[in-house]
Amino acid sequence: MLTALTATPALSYAEHLATASAGRPKGERTQAQIQIAACTVLDRSGPRDLTVSSVCEAAGISNGTFYIYFADRGALLDFLLTGFVDFLQSALRDASATRPDDPSRATTRAYVAAFARNRGLMRCLVHHLDSFPEAQSAFQTLNREWMETVVAAAQRKMQRTGQAGRISRPELLRRAYALGGMIDQYLSTLLLSQDPTLTAVSGDPEAVLETLTLIWERGMAP
Repeated sequence: MLTALTATPALSYAEHLATASAGRPKGERTQAQIQIAACTVLDRSGPRDLTVSSVCEAAGISNGTFYIYFADRGALLDFLLTGFVDFLQSALRDASATRPDDPSRATTRAYVAAFARNRGLMRCLVHHLDSFPEAQSAFQTLNREWMETVVAAAQRKMQRTGQAGRISRPELLRRAYALGGMIDQYLSTLLLSQDPTLTAVSGDPEAVLETLTLIWERGMAP
């Protein structure tokens, strides 16, 4: 499902961690190994089944080794999610830079790809973030930066078409947050809940991208 949209970012966060830690000191590789194992557990069964024991089993390490790097399960998740948000933020920035005057399609494609390739992590961000304050703050910063990008693009577009000032900035920002919530709900229902009705009409990845881009464009238009 949606395989054509998963090329950007090229790596999942687990793959990114593996690549970034290659050749690094042993301690850094082990810390990355623990995070990669947590990604595996989250993809397989979600945050409820993420325990120190399950992570250690997936990583092939002892519980004692785990506690050298993380105080507990919560500390691991907070660290993991905060790093993932930075990874996601970089992907959206790179996508936006390709079309600074009209970033909707490129950034939507990047976000869908990140969601599809990191479902366990995205489940935590979208549905279970309240328990992880540092990750929550990072995700709010990501949202704020992305919404500001969308609003700035909408303002530039209105300027080009002679409609400058037709919609106030606060109204544009409210719309952007509302539309972002709609996109998250759509992707959660499709990729996490796997609702059969939505799945049945979402087999064409380019059509899905077109729908989600249209939501942004129509929602931000005067």
